[in-house]
Amino acid sequence: MANVDAKELEKFSELAHRWWDTESEFKPLHQINPLRLNWIDGQCPLQGKSALDVGCGGGILADSMARRGANVLGIDLATKSLRVAELHAMEAGTEHIAYQEIAVEDLAAQRPESFDVVTCMEMLEHVPDPASVVNALGRLVKPGGWVFLSTLNRNAKAFLLAIVGAEYLLRMLPAGTHEYARFIRPSELAQMCRDAGLEVQGAKGLSFNPITQRYALGADTDVNYLLACRRPA
Repeated sequence: MANVDAKELEKFSELAHRWWDTESEFKPLHQINPLRLNWIDGQCPLQGKSALDVGCGGGILADSMARRGANVLGIDLATKSLRVAELHAMEAGTEHIAYQEIAVEDLAAQRPESFDVVTCMEMLEHVPDPASVVNALGRLVKPGGWVFLSTLNRNAKAFLLAIVGAEYLLRMLPAGTHEYARFIRPSELAQMCRDAGLEVQGAKGLSFNPITQRYALGADTDVNYLLACRRPA
């Protein structure tokens, strides 16, 4: 049984054709992508690296990592999103990128220790068993390689900003995009990483200013946050 929520797959499949519309429901992902890409590239230069993007969706991060010089594989279980990602790569002429419809646990069984860089962004809060995903990430990365994750903290502030504010007041995301009970505290995610044989190297918070309409990375991990880990060499 795949570690996937059928309702979550259906939700993103219905929006698949809008992945590369920068004014669509995916606008926030387009806005934050340069921030997370530069953060990843700053800690582990992507040029010449083998990279895996887990839960790649329509390929926003995967495509940008390939354009930074990485040899990228994007995986997802949403067929329509993957077709959109493949079509965009073809239309944009993006080289050194491929997509595959496969569960991360299955890929880990097939290709352990295969990637220098593994990313899993905005996915863990959408799966039934996030620890299973993190464990697979730890098996997929090479010794000495990097794993980068992002998700949402679980507290009152995150509920107010990420659900009430973003989904219902500002309408930045469709109502029902997130389920509060699936948010993950940084301490919980860090423990999942340690259990997967990964060492946490640092964390960053991602904040949104509704006045300037801009995102920024900083020290505040109360709502959205990113975690960088390495597998010991």
